[in-house]
Amino acid sequence: MIAIKESPPLTGLQIGLVMVALACGGFGIGTGEFAIMGLLPDVARSFAVSTPQAGYVISAYALGVVVGAPLIAIAGAKSSRRSLLLVLMLVFTIGNLASALAPDFLSFIVLRFLTGLPHGAYFGVSALVAASLVPVQRRARAVGYVMLGLTVATLAGTPVMAFFGQTLSWRVMFHAVGLMGALTVTLIWIYLPRDKPAVGAGVMRELVAFTHPQVLLTLALAATGFGGMFSVFSYIASTATEVAHMPSSMIPVIMALFGIGMNVGNVLGSKFADHSLMGTIGAMLLFNIVVMTLFSLSAAHPVMLCASTFLIGCTFAAGPAIQTRLMDVAADGQTLAAASMHSAFNVANALGAWLGGLVIAYGYGYAATGYVGAALSFIGLFVFGASLLLERKQAKNPAVAVPLAGLPNTSLRAAKSA
Repeated sequence: MIAIKESPPLTGLQIGLVMVALACGGFGIGTGEFAIMGLLPDVARSFAVSTPQAGYVISAYALGVVVGAPLIAIAGAKSSRRSLLLVLMLVFTIGNLASALAPDFLSFIVLRFLTGLPHGAYFGVSALVAASLVPVQRRARAVGYVMLGLTVATLAGTPVMAFFGQTLSWRVMFHAVGLMGALTVTLIWIYLPRDKPAVGAGVMRELVAFTHPQVLLTLALAATGFGGMFSVFSYIASTATEVAHMPSSMIPVIMALFGIGMNVGNVLGSKFADHSLMGTIGAMLLFNIVVMTLFSLSAAHPVMLCASTFLIGCTFAAGPAIQTRLMDVAADGQTLAAASMHSAFNVANALGAWLGGLVIAYGYGYAATGYVGAALSFIGLFVFGASLLLERKQAKNPAVAVPLAGLPNTSLRAAKSA
């Protein structure tokens, strides 16, 4: 028998470089998704359409995320995670560079939809890869490192790209995001070790994730739990100027406070989740209800509006915990479940903005969006309770309990750098 020498485990530096590569992709995706929101008037003028019509490009991208996450996870079920990440970021890169060259509005909408397709699958697979590289008790923090790219984008990438987009051209932003995607492809190619698909990987194995009630409950929790944040954030500029009577020059400050809150929440939330996963999720839902209610009650006061905006950004702390929870309950369908998290996130985006718009249209005012957020979090709390009850019932009857997949594929942990 020939002895096969095992590859040495990755060093701390190698793991750090992989995390940087994955976070770089998150930064590019976050910048491309959010910066366009500040450039809609420029897009509208360029294509001779109204600003509301220009908003269709945001909807097209979100639709691409919702559709692409599960479809790509299924299509790539038999691929290695490294290969899948490279393909996803390559599509993202090409999509953004093509968006920068779009000749007309219809082609621009189609390109934004296509560019959104890899979004959810990228974050889902990146979270699985990051979790596989660290001890089990540090999984949530590893997921938080990947999401840090997204949260930093809201704080730094989005305003910087919006500035250059307004100063030069909105097309410059897409060129820059395309280059970020190309950099990510390079970093993943260099630093992420080669891996092999899991034994028995396939479409049916991934689809089985949606037969687990806990997966569906966790996705429903994400759709409602994050919806409150978007119900407020979608109308925060108008709330600041029309309710708190702040000058429009303060809007960038408000946006920055929200971005700082997201980063603080992401870092702290991932640490808390490693100590108590379900405890963190439950606590954040209660925190959401309090903070959203505070927002509505104090929106007329500029200082309180700034403070509550920062705290609403902090509600992103639930993100790493919910993503990790999906890994635990998905059994063999981890890729599909993890990718679908970002479909749920975009459903939350659409749901929160729609419900917030409804209360404003019915004359309750911009401040009432906080009450919408509190109501959504209250619904999320019921979903959370149902998940806990089901988990306890399964614990009492192990024969029918779905085995937790809390130990992601550890093949990368001992792989040799490419």
